[in-house]
Amino acid sequence: MTEIELLKEIISRQAEEILLLKARIAELERRLGLNSTNSSKPPAAEGLAKPPRTQSTRSKSKKSSGGQPGHKGHTLEQVLVPDHVIVHDVSVCTVCGLSLEEHTVIHQSKRQVFDIPEPKIEVTEHHVLTKICACGHVNTALFPKEAVAPACYGKRIHGFSTYLSNQHFIPEDRIQSVFKDLFALSVSTGSIATFNARLANAVAPHQEQLLVDLKASPVKHLDETGFRIGGKTQWLHVISTPSATHYRVSPKRKDLEPLKGTSGVVVHDHWKSYFKLPDVQHSLCNAHHLRELKALMEIEKERWAFQMDRLLRYLNRAGIVCFERVSKIYDQIIQAGLVFHESLGALESGKRKRRMGHNLLIRLRNFKEDVLRFLTTPGVPFTNNQAEQDVRMMKVKQKISGGFRTTEGAHNFATIRGFISTMRKQNKNILNEIAEQLA
Repeated sequence: MTEIELLKEIISRQAEEILLLKARIAELERRLGLNSTNSSKPPAAEGLAKPPRTQSTRSKSKKSSGGQPGHKGHTLEQVLVPDHVIVHDVSVCTVCGLSLEEHTVIHQSKRQVFDIPEPKIEVTEHHVLTKICACGHVNTALFPKEAVAPACYGKRIHGFSTYLSNQHFIPEDRIQSVFKDLFALSVSTGSIATFNARLANAVAPHQEQLLVDLKASPVKHLDETGFRIGGKTQWLHVISTPSATHYRVSPKRKDLEPLKGTSGVVVHDHWKSYFKLPDVQHSLCNAHHLRELKALMEIEKERWAFQMDRLLRYLNRAGIVCFERVSKIYDQIIQAGLVFHESLGALESGKRKRRMGHNLLIRLRNFKEDVLRFLTTPGVPFTNNQAEQDVRMMKVKQKISGGFRTTEGAHNFATIRGFISTMRKQNKNILNEIAEQLA
């Protein structure tokens, strides 16, 4: 081999290496540009570097900020029958000092102050009487259901404790502090756990029937998230609608057995396991698509991504459109994007690894019907925000009080939280509903 041939070979190898390094640099730069607004990266992983939210799927309103004309306000209003009435009399003239005791009242005005009464524990003592009949039989009355011991907690304490624990995620030691500070009452952590277990058992039948109803609902949302039980990762699954929520705990993410028999449309974020559900139609979350498109616009500057982003946002605003025309435009954007990526060639020499935009294009092409389901099926939303909002509370709980020590505690929380979420969606008073279940 001559020196010139050797140099050509070296240059050729260096050129290949430069291409690989450029591709590697581009990939690393792309990763550095990803955040919670343009990828599936969770906001919690960004810390103080979390970017401000400057873009929304909702269109800008021409209305001014604040309450609009005709909007019914929520101003505090006086009640017809107050609990207490205090009369403030004027006894002497503020000018001459003469007595006004015998003078007639010519005007009376009133103001009402709303406040919370001083919290205190009420103790009800139950006396059970025993009598002997003429026949000689000894008859003893029965204690009420809540009087299970010589001294025990009532259903309101049970309900308030479970409300703080499962609605506001307050840890057990802080719940103890609440009872001590407000009511001068000592409640053990064991009692708090017992309260949760009792309510979970009471509402379990309600949640079991709710799961049956949700699976038969025309449109339902699915999602899942990981959390810690006893130091190990397990999964919280949610199936929900705007009026009902059901949670379940499983050691496996792919545990779809409880969803057996599901029908209708399932809205989700394109997790492949959901496509194994038989007899259902799928609707994919377009909020995820918009985040991926945003990354392609900000980092890769791909033209087709700008076009698809505008199209999806327009369809979300417009709602009713000519589907045939929309379908044609959708296909044209996809085709233009595929032509662009195929002209770029393979990402790495000797491999068929696709770029992020290429993968998204193929997914949007292959699942076009599921992406545009919100246009063709009544009641199907543009996003899977419903399930994401319902499952987000687990991340909030983890931040506030950490994971669970036992699987039983996790199951109890999921059962209670599903009940509370459902009651809140149906605009019912949560404390009253909990008390009714414990009655």
